[in-house]
Amino acid sequence: MLPTRHAAAVLVAATLLTGCTQESQNKIGRAIQNWTGTNGVLEVYAGERLVKRFLSIDKLSTAAGTSDGGVRPYRFGYGVLDENLNGTVDADERKVYFEISDYSTAYVFHASPR
Repeated sequence: MLPTRHAAAVLVAATLLTGCTQESQNKIGRAIQNWTGTNGVLEVYAGERLVKRFLSIDKLSTAAGTSDGGVRPYRFGYGVLDENLNGTVDADERKVYFEISDYSTAYVFHASPR
């Protein structure tokens, strides 16, 4: 059973969420997920062929301009490059920075099944 303080916090959070719109609930969920992280996988396709895979991604971020704050047409993040496309992080594979264009790349981002 939860301690009284934790139970009260859960009750307050549940009450607040029921009064929010679906969009607000989604924003709260994404904020929590950004804070706690995910074990995401990013797969990049050329047609139907898988050409790159990044593992252990915490999140994808949308780039913003430093002077104007405008949204840029690409996403970026950090993940382990799965060079042999076997779906696991091998000893010789390292975490890298990557960018994905909104214009030219077909990609799928999903939670890792492992």
